[in-house]
Amino acid sequence: MSTASSALRSAPYRRLLGAQVVALLGTGLLTVALSLLAYDIAPGSAGAVVATALMVKMVAYVGVAPAMAAIVAGLAPRVVLVGSDVVRVLVAATLPWVDQVWQVYVLIFVLQAASATFTPTYQALLPTVLPRKDDYTRALSFSRLAYDLEAVLSPLVAAIALLVVSYHGLFVGTAIGFVGSALLVLGSRQGGGAVPVEGSEPFRRRLTAGVRLFAGRPRLRAVVALDLAAAGATATVLVNTVVVTRGTLGGGADSVAVAFGVFGAGSMVVALALPRVLRRRSERQVMLGGAIAVTAALGAAVLVTSSPTWPTLLVVWFVLGAAGSAVLTPTGQVITSAASDAERPAAFAAHFSLSHACYLFAYPVAGWVGRAAGVPAATAALAVVAALAATVAAMTWSSPEPSEDASLDHPARPDATRLAHGSEIFAMLGEPTRLELLWLMTEGPQTVTALVEAVDASRTSVSQHLAKLRRAGVVDVLREGRTALYSLRGGHVERLVREGLNHADHVVSGERPHA
Repeated sequence: MSTASSALRSAPYRRLLGAQVVALLGTGLLTVALSLLAYDIAPGSAGAVVATALMVKMVAYVGVAPAMAAIVAGLAPRVVLVGSDVVRVLVAATLPWVDQVWQVYVLIFVLQAASATFTPTYQALLPTVLPRKDDYTRALSFSRLAYDLEAVLSPLVAAIALLVVSYHGLFVGTAIGFVGSALLVLGSRQGGGAVPVEGSEPFRRRLTAGVRLFAGRPRLRAVVALDLAAAGATATVLVNTVVVTRGTLGGGADSVAVAFGVFGAGSMVVALALPRVLRRRSERQVMLGGAIAVTAALGAAVLVTSSPTWPTLLVVWFVLGAAGSAVLTPTGQVITSAASDAERPAAFAAHFSLSHACYLFAYPVAGWVGRAAGVPAATAALAVVAALAATVAAMTWSSPEPSEDASLDHPARPDATRLAHGSEIFAMLGEPTRLELLWLMTEGPQTVTALVEAVDASRTSVSQHLAKLRRAGVVDVLREGRTALYSLRGGHVERLVREGLNHADHVVSGERPHA
């Protein structure tokens, strides 16, 4: 069974994915309708109204996500998701009666605040719905595809809808989309239980919990640096495509759509390929490689935007989309492995806020520097930022990687020393709790807290088992600030644990063994 079909065979996940897609489509229709509404309210400054509304959106994303994570801490994810959709329905239903610019800004802030609550909660719920690493990785790819397809399909759907209804009808379509999202979340029957909260911390500490988590764990700090590199790629394309295609190349409106489509295609191609790639390469290798590719592509974009031709522009735009996707798609896996179940909602909310802060920096650089000094200068500035961000990430995220030339097969007859150590390793597998701990680590690095929550054993007992596994050379420990992350030592151990339990499944179920 393929990884994709394995993930999609989960009916709850299919409904949650459907909720995400429908909500994204509704948001895309809203963006088109908002532009038309702004033209009606202030025809002489519609562009400024839309630009300000987008800035309000980013401010809401950056400021609201951590606050809402603190406010809803301990609530059932299903309640948070449906509540966010209800707020978005009410806002979308109100927009057709708006006739003042300030009303647009207020409603957009409320709408995006609800989105800033919905998205991190959805992201934090997914690992519990799809506990297998391969399935969760595929789900991250589907999420990336959903965002890319929304950018491509929403304007098309809006254009078709406007043939038969006024733009006020798009507000109705948006509201219907959010209703559909809420119904799909309810239909999934997931996230009904309250999320465990560690202790009863005061609101201020809950407000900063996710940011403190990112500040204290090197790999999470590296994720933010890599987000900044990817933001440079996205900002270059979204802000300056129209300048290059229409202003320099003299193309029409369709040329802008083609360039955006090529950028999205690059992102989608990589998102589809990454689950297979991540079986052979770590998240660190893939994301750092993506950041290096972003830097190189932005460097090429400096030359292309100085003297553009259609073929070179499209090639560079495709690479920017592909490289950005390589950076962004695996981030959920990194956050999941670095945070316990109780920490996960705050961690995803903090990442939602911090990643959008990167865009809040990159968009003005691409636009304002581009206007003052030219698009090549703005692109060069973002290339320098991407290079610095990639360097910081590589220095910060220094966890050991498997050797590229390590042998998978060791055919020589084992000597007495190797037989003795092999016996010790198999003895470690001979105790059910230790074996369960090892199986949990096949899904990625784990904190002691996460392991204690997952097994029927005390913290003292789990710590003792982990100490024995370390002495036997079966697991490694990496300290990130005050947190210890335990992981399997290499692929041999992971395959040994998985294959042993796969064989046990055959024995227990009566299924015939493989050849």
